[in-house]
Amino acid sequence: MSNVIPAVTARTQLGQILKRAGEGDERFLVDRRGEPAVIIMSVRDYIKNIAPPRASVKAIREDAARKGTGSLSMREIDRIVATVRRQRNKKTKRSVK
Repeated sequence: MSNVIPAVTARTQLGQILKRAGEGDERFLVDRRGEPAVIIMSVRDYIKNIAPPRASVKAIREDAARKGTGSLSMREIDRIVATVRRQRNKKTKRSVK
């Protein structure tokens, strides 16, 4: 890893480091008193190289993209959840009677 930086530099230039990591997928090894302490990297880089999603998660994402539901807003998601809950409650009340 070529981007080894001291903790003091990481602290004083954190904004720039985060920008470079997020936009350019650069990785930074932050050392503290000469010892490696942490790695700064983008989430995209982390998911791609360190923790790829399980096959089931990948299938769900692909299905959502095909159905056009991969970019629902929180308001739309809340509305769908409320509808499903109302339907479930109606079924529960009917079976109790």
